[in-house]
Amino acid sequence: QVQLVEAGGGLVQAGASLRLSCATSGLTFTLYRMAWFRQAPGKERTIVAEIDFSASNTYYADSVRGRFTISRDNAANTVYLPMNNLTTEDTAVYYCAALRGPLSFTWRTWDFWGQGTQVTVSS
Repeated sequence: QVQLVEAGGGLVQAGASLRLSCATSGLTFTLYRMAWFRQAPGKERTIVAEIDFSASNTYYADSVRGRFTISRDNAANTVYLPMNNLTTEDTAVYYCAALRGPLSFTWRTWDFWGQGTQVTVSS
């Protein structure tokens, strides 16, 4: 049984930092590219950051580039997302996702999902 378990969300003030983590089990972690998506109320789920199998390549949405950094520990089957200088626009539920295949920006094509962790940034 594949499981992705996110942690690290919370309520912070603008300008603060948070570090999300996603622990996986039940899958061959090194075969999957990993990503963080987020979904704000009433909005579509969109990709925030992605990292490929070997951590050789990453992708960032323009809105988070330079503030968020995705990384993975293949020995621990875990992916991380430190988030700095948070703004109210970053408020959303953040989801960890796994995909075995080419990068896709369409959330419905990703294979496995975590339950999500809430990030709320107050002004």
